[in-house]
Amino acid sequence: MSLVEKAPAKINLTLRVLGRRADGYHELESLVAFADLADTLTLQPGGATALDVSGPFAGPSGAISDNLVLKATAALSRLIGGLKAGHFQLEKNIPVAAGIGGGSADAAAALRLLARANDLALDDARLMVAALQTGADVPVCLTSRACIMRGLGERLSPPLDLPRLPAVLVNPAVALATKDVFARFGDTFDARSNPAPVPLPYDALIDWLAQHENDLTQAAIACAPVIGEVLARLRNAPGCRLARMSGSGPTCFALFSSAGEAAAAAWMLQSQRPDWWICPASFG
Repeated sequence: MSLVEKAPAKINLTLRVLGRRADGYHELESLVAFADLADTLTLQPGGATALDVSGPFAGPSGAISDNLVLKATAALSRLIGGLKAGHFQLEKNIPVAAGIGGGSADAAAALRLLARANDLALDDARLMVAALQTGADVPVCLTSRACIMRGLGERLSPPLDLPRLPAVLVNPAVALATKDVFARFGDTFDARSNPAPVPLPYDALIDWLAQHENDLTQAAIACAPVIGEVLARLRNAPGCRLARMSGSGPTCFALFSSAGEAAAAAWMLQSQRPDWWICPASFG
């Protein structure tokens, strides 16, 4: 019997760069939420491990051998002898190299599928070890629950019960490597004190988000100036409450008070820029 898992897009509602570690990586802090936009991963248990990729973003997803689904499977296999895997089928609906964690979400979905196929509890510590070995964003995608992510991504707060956030996602059809954004960012770190607790009512949360930016925005705009245009168009959309870049870009989002306002803004933006990928969504 085939097993199926959704792999929802990861959205960085905030992103602080706190410093550089001795190993060269950066210490981060981010309020993360998850969208109703998702890839779909199916596992047919049994037989040799394999992966097929389909969907609108199958082409840009790169070589199968480099896919994080297979890397996550290999990482868990090293921890669990005799791990049962099988044939994966990935429907790729999330843009690639977009700052919204598509590959990490796919890897996390693979680990959840392997847990189901091998009767592992989702809180089995080996799943989290395999997640971190696969990529910094994979641990937070393992549960796909809103939370504060710290360090490289290995320190997660308890889940946060955020309100639903109607939104529009926009990707200007340019790929942007995280390493290039961090190289442009330099060493100007966020020295502010720890932020106040995240408020959960919608209006209070919007006010809180307005005070906590994405520190990588200007570096990403320097690498891909079109991001500045995306943010300007989103901020000018009727009903926009807040516009921001997610992760290291280039995908940006705007938050609205209602799904109707978000859908109308998506339609308007698509008519203005038919060459961009634009998707109404909901975060939480």
